Amino acid sequence: MEYPKSFDIFGNIIIVKFPKEFKVRDKKKFAKNLLNRYKSVKTVLEKTGKFKGRLRKQMTKWLAGEKTKEALYRENGCVFRFNIDKTYFSPRLNNERKEVAGKIKKGDKVFVMFAGVGPYPIVIAKNSLVGKVYLNEINREANKYAELNRELNKVKEKVVLLPGDIKRAARKIKEKFNVIVMPRPQLKDNFLKEAFSLSKKNTRIFYYDFCKEDEIDSVVEIIKGEAKKARKKIRILNVKHAGEIAPYKFRVRIDFKIV
Repeated sequence: MEYPKSFDIFGNIIIVKFPKEFKVRDKKKFAKNLLNRYKSVKTVLEKTGKFKGRLRKQMTKWLAGEKTKEALYRENGCVFRFNIDKTYFSPRLNNERKEVAGKIKKGDKVFVMFAGVGPYPIVIAKNSLVGKVYLNEINREANKYAELNRELNKVKEKVVLLPGDIKRAARKIKEKFNVIVMPRPQLKDNFLKEAFSLSKKNTRIFYYDFCKEDEIDSVVEIIKGEAKKARKKIRILNVKHAGEIAPYKFRVRIDFKIV
C-alpha cells in the first residue's frame, strides 16, 4: 500500500486525500507522521468531498492534532484566516496571485469577482500601488473572513467589500474599472457579460477557466463571442497554464484588453 505523495498545506492545517482502499488506522498513522514532520502544522484533515457549487464548499474529516477547521495561512507578505469547510481557498494559486499583483499599475482601480476570503484583493493591495481594489463574493461566511483579513493585513483603506451575487451587483455598480480579475469556479456560466459591463477602453481582464489542452482555443473563441455580444473590441494579450487540476485538465488564465 502506497501512502499519498501530495497534500495541501494551509498554514496550520494539512488536508490529505486518500485512496479508497485506505483503512482508518492507516490514515491516522499517516496523519501523525505528518504532524511530526511539519512542526508548524497542528491539524491534519482528510478530504472527503470535492468543492461544490458557486460557494465552493468542500467536506473534510478530522484525523489528528487540534480539532479545528480554521486555518491561519501566510503568503506573499499577507496572512489569511478562513474555515476549511465553509470557504474556498487554494494555496496552489499563491504564485498566480503574486503574478497578477505584479501586473497592476499605480493608481489602478481593480475589481475581483469570486474573491472568496480575499486572497487576490489583499495580495494586490499589499504588493502593488493599486488605487482601490473591490472585492465581490456571494458566500456570506467568506465575506466575514474577507472583512477580518483586510483588517489583519491593514489594507482596509484600499480594499472595498461589495458582497452578493455578481449578476445583481454588476447592475448596481456605476463605476468602470482598469482591471478585472476573474478566478472563476468550475461553472457553466462564464460571467463575461458582467465583466464587460464593468469595463471601459483599456480595461485589462484576467479570466480563468478549466479545460483540456485542445480546448484552449475554444475558450478564447467564447471570450471573443461574448465581447461581440457586448459590443466590445478586445485584444488577447496572453494565454497561460495556471496549474493542472486533474489528469490532462488545466486551469488556464487568459489575459485580454478592451481596445
